[in-house]
Amino acid sequence: MRYLILLLSLFSITLPSVAEEKAKPVIALIPKGSAHVFWKSVESGALKAGEDLGVQVLWSAPEREDDRRQQMGMVDSMIIRKVDVLCLAPLDGVALREKAEKATKANIPVIIFDSPLSKADGVSISYVGTDNYAAGKRGADGLAKILGGKGRVLMLRYNPGSSSTEAREEGFAAGIKAFPDIKVISDEQYAGATVAMAVDKSKALLLRFSGDQAPDGIFCSNQSTTYGMLTALKQSKLAGKVKFVGFDPTASLIKSLKQGELSAIVSQDPYRMGYLTVKAAADKIAGKPVEKNIDTGVSFVTNENVDTPEIQAVIKPQLGND
Repeated sequence: MRYLILLLSLFSITLPSVAEEKAKPVIALIPKGSAHVFWKSVESGALKAGEDLGVQVLWSAPEREDDRRQQMGMVDSMIIRKVDVLCLAPLDGVALREKAEKATKANIPVIIFDSPLSKADGVSISYVGTDNYAAGKRGADGLAKILGGKGRVLMLRYNPGSSSTEAREEGFAAGIKAFPDIKVISDEQYAGATVAMAVDKSKALLLRFSGDQAPDGIFCSNQSTTYGMLTALKQSKLAGKVKFVGFDPTASLIKSLKQGELSAIVSQDPYRMGYLTVKAAADKIAGKPVEKNIDTGVSFVTNENVDTPEIQAVIKPQLGND
């Protein structure tokens, strides 16, 4: 009898602590990867929002940005864990749709961030991220103006299946058509998921288009591809000679911008993206309305405006160790 009373008393003591732990909502974020500074900025914004809003943020990132299977497994794990909201940046907008739908059927609201999901209606409650098509057009307009509206241009794409970069690339292709004196000499090549792959592809492109066929301008649609092309330009002693617009700043890329090796960088606001993703999830948990599309903005960073307060507010959270 005494043992039973003791057991019940222990149960009554531990029960409130379990309830207290469960009372804190759990929001899972699964990005595309973990290596790039961009994702570290998204994570910082997400964690800050978690602190401000009193929610637990679980950050689970694939090691590589082409490992769809690992990302799918992470979604399954969060479904089993029964998180309150699942936030996903799909590596492949088509391949990950089934997993997002599985979460929705398990009564876990899904928010997509950074990279859109194919046929998202009925599967996700919101998209938080850059208007990537508009960002690509901004890159085209900026490069064209740097070139004075004429010249030979090439675009190095990122990786097949990445919805965000595909939208940027299509936006660039559409935007550059507004300049009839600019000729696109290559826009069908993909860099691949890593910087090393991007270096190899960039070197091959620069070798293919050399001499009289050399490009006057280059556009790259993401951070790793920008690094790869910049490395290839340096090794070919072309850095600063070819006008080059990259994507997503880091400390070393800003240094290259100031040294004239990069002409401009199209910058997202990853810190804000992470923060607003968690905020949208917290609003859903609280029963508040959540906007269907939340645009986190884009900036065109040049050597002329890089030190202005407006641009510094956007890029400073991204300038970590890289």
